[in-house]
Amino acid sequence: MREPDFWWRAPGLAAMLASPLGTVYGRIAAARLRRPGRTLPVPVVCVGNLTLGGAGKTPTAIAIARLLQGAGLKPIFLTRGYKGRLKGPLTVTPGAAAADVGDEPLLLARTAPTILARDRVAGAQAALAAGARVIVMDDGLQNPSLAKSLALVVLDGRRGIGNGCVFPAGPLRLGLEAQLDVAHALLVIGPPSDLALSVLDATRRRGLPVFSGRVLPDPAAVAALRGKRLLAYAGIADPGKFFATLANAGLAPVRTAHFADHHAFTETEAARLIADAAADGLTLVTTEKDFLRLQGDPALAALAAASATLPVGLVIDDTAGLRAVLAARTGLRL
Repeated sequence: MREPDFWWRAPGLAAMLASPLGTVYGRIAAARLRRPGRTLPVPVVCVGNLTLGGAGKTPTAIAIARLLQGAGLKPIFLTRGYKGRLKGPLTVTPGAAAADVGDEPLLLARTAPTILARDRVAGAQAALAAGARVIVMDDGLQNPSLAKSLALVVLDGRRGIGNGCVFPAGPLRLGLEAQLDVAHALLVIGPPSDLALSVLDATRRRGLPVFSGRVLPDPAAVAALRGKRLLAYAGIADPGKFFATLANAGLAPVRTAHFADHHAFTETEAARLIADAAADGLTLVTTEKDFLRLQGDPALAALAAASATLPVGLVIDDTAGLRAVLAARTGLRL
């Protein structure tokens, strides 16, 4: 689904017309969120966000897992495999097809063992059977089935919560206060805009810790692309963030093409991207998530072969502070 533009503007007529549905949706979701979850014998760290679409959950989950690994622990990721065909529980292998498991689980599986399960409790049991010392959930803040030792909310500083309305009137999954009721800390990625200030204020009023971080591109990938004229394409929640990352690295694309989040590229689209790049002497570049969705499909093999990627990683400004919160909430020695 491509997000409506009005989600990211001040509330207007479109938001007003959709707000009755948002009220009903929000009340149902809030009531569900209050249900008690299953308590596990190991800590559960949930990395979630307040809105539909991307905020930086997957890079944050990877950063958390690496922090845990640095302390000698064995984290296992738990993910539902959004847009994948398989329901699980199953262990995600790096060579799996994105059409089966989704793109995000493939990114996670590069860092730590990853369990895919639409049923979070069944997935957690599979993670325990696999020897998990701690479970890191990529998404699931609004799913009450598991009790969370730490619920870390990730917020895109630039986009914030948009117009502040609940779906379908806006991007919020349910009301802000109801979601903060189950949160333990906030991580803001990128400088906060006016669209993020209400979340920062509400979080601080509750006395919850607030952290900041930055998504930075891989230096080797930047060096490899330096001096090339680029056609950048992306099918993520906020393609503009990818294009801005390129520009901030001195790699401003000549042309861009954006698609809906988790877009399944067609053979026709692949051929057009290749032709457009060849016509203007451009190098194709995309995100790691988009590239993973090209792999394993013979119809997209030519686009995969012609495309470079720009890997990114999360840098947390106060790693020691986040480590202290993580240790206090989970009881782990970090």
